[in-house]
Amino acid sequence: MLEKTVTDNVLTLIYLFAAVLFIFGLKMMSKVPTAARGNRVSAVGMLIATAATFFALTGGAAISLIWVVIAMAIGGFIGLRMATKVEMTAMPQMVALLNGFGGIASLLVACADYARKATAERFVSDVLEVLGTPAPAEDFVGLTGTSLFATGLATLIGGVTFTGSLIAYGKLQGTKWVPDQPVQFFGQKPIIATLLIVSVLLCVVMAGTPGSGVNGLWLFLIVLMALALGVLLVIGIGGADMPVVIALLNSYSGLAAAMAGFVLNNYALIITGSLVGASGLILTSIMCKAMNRSLMNVLFGGMGSTSGGGGSQVTGEAHESSPEDAAIVLEAAEQVVIVPGYGMAVAQAQHAVKELAGELEKRGKRVYYAIHPVAGRMPGHMNVLLAEAGVEYDVLLDLEPSNAQLPQSDVALVIGANDVTNPDARTNEQSPLFGMPILDVDRARTVFVIKRSLNPGFAGIQNPLYFLDNTRMVFGDAKKVVTELANELEGI
Repeated sequence: MLEKTVTDNVLTLIYLFAAVLFIFGLKMMSKVPTAARGNRVSAVGMLIATAATFFALTGGAAISLIWVVIAMAIGGFIGLRMATKVEMTAMPQMVALLNGFGGIASLLVACADYARKATAERFVSDVLEVLGTPAPAEDFVGLTGTSLFATGLATLIGGVTFTGSLIAYGKLQGTKWVPDQPVQFFGQKPIIATLLIVSVLLCVVMAGTPGSGVNGLWLFLIVLMALALGVLLVIGIGGADMPVVIALLNSYSGLAAAMAGFVLNNYALIITGSLVGASGLILTSIMCKAMNRSLMNVLFGGMGSTSGGGGSQVTGEAHESSPEDAAIVLEAAEQVVIVPGYGMAVAQAQHAVKELAGELEKRGKRVYYAIHPVAGRMPGHMNVLLAEAGVEYDVLLDLEPSNAQLPQSDVALVIGANDVTNPDARTNEQSPLFGMPILDVDRARTVFVIKRSLNPGFAGIQNPLYFLDNTRMVFGDAKKVVTELANELEGI
């Protein structure tokens, strides 16, 4: 008994040490210069917690540990392969998948733990019946009301996260079986509400009847309803809102892990899941504020349809320029603000953009990058791309500092950004973007927009910026056009 107590205390201390690493890692990941280091610190914390848990569960048995090491090696290889091979444009899809993996892992852990305890309960009950000394089975195997409630919640949140993440992946990937635009039908919201209420009630019923043999049926029903809920919740959300959905699903995966931690009485899972859940909710709140929308509006508003309604009735013609003309204007400019968007990510143009900025800086130009919180398809998408190209952190400006610089800028160079530069957000009350904080690129003296066409962005509405007198469109692939701009500057 003393040896077991000592082992438990040591394990708790290891979990606390891992939790400290998680906290420091999250803190470092909040700033661009230390983000990569924070990721490594958090990974070390997770490795320590995982190794300690498996060692404690196996009692140090060599054969069991071998299987654990093999499983970790297989998972590590798959994760490394995914991380190194994925294109930056597909990074949001990978994040969605990883969120889903976390959700299904929590669901499976909760269900497996219930099955193990329920089997043990039946065995203990049979033995006690033979001995003629019946006693509550939960006293022996831990099927208490609290653990059953946590099991139900872990299953519910994990199932929603899993199927919701798969739908998010399909929308981001552009698969045929999941349309990018919102899929909404009559009665969808009442169905969602009913499934959610019934699922939570079943969790309460399980908690209130820990010795009931029908709890297995209730848990099975929770699994089915959770999987359906995940589909219904995300299928009705459009591509324009996917950055918020990714952050929310990340929070769900953390909450599911925390519930699984309560099921297993594992402090590391509880702490880690709580940290992920809280940080995901904070990020979701930040993203909603950046879009000037409530979370309920994101979940049920259906923005992102390609119908094109609600935008300004654009009149006039867009003015087209060549890379040669744009290079001449850039040569005469003193301050240039580069506004990256998803088009830059698609074209993998970040290195060409860095080269162009270098040419401008050689000529004594001041160059900044204006980063909108929801530019791209996931939080921090543009920051990661530009950091990959070696862009210095101090020239990456957030929304407010960017808008302070834009009226003083000679040129705003917009590379594939659409909705986050749409002036309708300031002036058109009928626009679905109205009230959303945008980058005020139209207030620069000259605006060059590099884009393949005049097609709308994720919100499905036309951008009147393209038809303003101070805007010039440079059509073509972003990487090719930016490279041509840099070459033209070298020749001037």
